[in-house]
Amino acid sequence: MSTTVSQLDKIRTGPWSGGRSPFEAEYGKIMMWFFLLSDAFTFSALLIYYGAQRFTQLTWPDPDVVFQSIPGLADQGYPLVFVGIMTFILIVSSVTMVLAVEAGHRGAKKEVITWMIWTIIGGATFLGCQALEWSHLFHQGYGWGHIPESYTGKDTVGALQFSNLFFTITGFHGFHVFSGVMLNVIILFMTMANVFEKRGTYIMVEKVGLYWHFVDLVWVFVFTFFYLV
Repeated sequence: MSTTVSQLDKIRTGPWSGGRSPFEAEYGKIMMWFFLLSDAFTFSALLIYYGAQRFTQLTWPDPDVVFQSIPGLADQGYPLVFVGIMTFILIVSSVTMVLAVEAGHRGAKKEVITWMIWTIIGGATFLGCQALEWSHLFHQGYGWGHIPESYTGKDTVGALQFSNLFFTITGFHGFHVFSGVMLNVIILFMTMANVFEKRGTYIMVEKVGLYWHFVDLVWVFVFTFFYLV
């Protein structure tokens, strides 16, 4: 019996848990994981439906043609360059979020503030780029229930599905990015007000970081489905 208890103690104080059992995770962090899991189901359903439509329609818009512009600089000849820049910005913001969380573990308030600011700038820049892309596509004739006049006959069904799903799914993701930016702004102000130093923990930074990484991960799938497939 004593041997069994000793083995359990070793498990509960394993090196991966910093002396605590993984089952003793903070309640708010567990709830964040539950929320992200449910959100993942929603995005999965949308992307699965997109994939089903993509491969059942006779024709479908070519991403290299639809996304070949750099809004404000070039109308054509640069396929996927602009969205590549957007993706890079979002990935970098995920890195700065990691650095903010790491700084929070060390209780380095100034570093948390610095990396949170860069994360917010990255998210806001991504949203600005998405607004430019949407504006350019609207100008081309795409929109909810709208496609360019160049699509005729059998091409119209696939093009209309593409347009509706593109703005719905990227819009839904953009809303998540906007929400993440707002959460990061709130956490930034709380950090500057010494809220977390008084609490003795920066775990809120880590929880918001989980949400931000989820948003970045979802974009990888959105990017793959819409811009590459």
